[in-house]
Amino acid sequence: MSKVSFLGAGSWGTALAIMLANNGHEVTLWSAVESEVEMLQTHREHKDRLPGVKLPESVVVTSNLESACKGFDLIVFSVASPYVRSTAKKASEFIPKGQRIVNVAKGIENDTLMTLRDIICEEMPGMDVSVLSGPSHAEEVSIGMPTTVVVGSTSKETAKYVQKIFMNDRFRVYTSPDITGIELGGSIKNVIALAAGVCDGLGLGDNTKAALITRGITEIARLGVAMGGHMETFCGLSGIGDLIVTCTSTHSRNHNAGVLIGKGMSMDEAMKEVKQVVEGVYSAKAAFALAKKYNVSMPIVEQINEVLFDGVSATDAIQALLTREECHEYQGLTWDADK
Repeated sequence: MSKVSFLGAGSWGTALAIMLANNGHEVTLWSAVESEVEMLQTHREHKDRLPGVKLPESVVVTSNLESACKGFDLIVFSVASPYVRSTAKKASEFIPKGQRIVNVAKGIENDTLMTLRDIICEEMPGMDVSVLSGPSHAEEVSIGMPTTVVVGSTSKETAKYVQKIFMNDRFRVYTSPDITGIELGGSIKNVIALAAGVCDGLGLGDNTKAALITRGITEIARLGVAMGGHMETFCGLSGIGDLIVTCTSTHSRNHNAGVLIGKGMSMDEAMKEVKQVVEGVYSAKAAFALAKKYNVSMPIVEQINEVLFDGVSATDAIQALLTREECHEYQGLTWDADK
């Protein structure tokens, strides 16, 4: 049995806390939101995000950050991406050097273009920080529906340690050294999911969405490889796997926000309606900035930025994608006569 603390008690943190408690670990769940702590302590249920799913009595719920940081074998960062830096900054004084930390949120910081793991490492130097990602909606994980994910780490030993803590017969965990690929796949898929939702909001059908998902993973992989990630990762769980589920599921806040935008809502109106952090909105500008920095073509990401921030209509954005200059599907493939 290990002692595990979760910093962040939203739907994903709560779902994983439930799972790890059921795995037999000693679990603490922290939130900075007092009303959330009171709800979880009183009702043993996240009524807003996971109604009907009970938190095991063994899980300690607290708003005391110091007590949630000291004396744990593993600390899980499960706050939403916009709050990772501020949480890491506050927690840094309580967490000893060398602490094993796994980040399960997904996103890229707008101002710095840093991934969430890099933010944690910057605010908390000397920590052993890994990442966990894959097709894993909290609503399904919390009730034991099976899925598979991947944990990325610079250390094989740490990757296997995190794998052992999380893995059970309903939650299979693979390991990988490709942290860059895992983080970029998990972050930019939220941007593509917004675009997929827009397609659904416009009523464009299955062909359109399948084409968008396929070209979306091409864009993600193109950038990821340019930044040092590996193509195999984008064909895996944190790439195409996470992209498919986020682009197609009604559990996906990014997809749902995109649907509302496709139906005519503004970005702000859609975010208010969804009532959760729509991480694709926060990652969209950063993804486009990275595309420019690495001189990588990402037309879907470019168009969703124009819809979100420049007042371009969803219909015009789709038309712009369809009427781009004709090109080869994959530049690495050539005819014998061209060689």
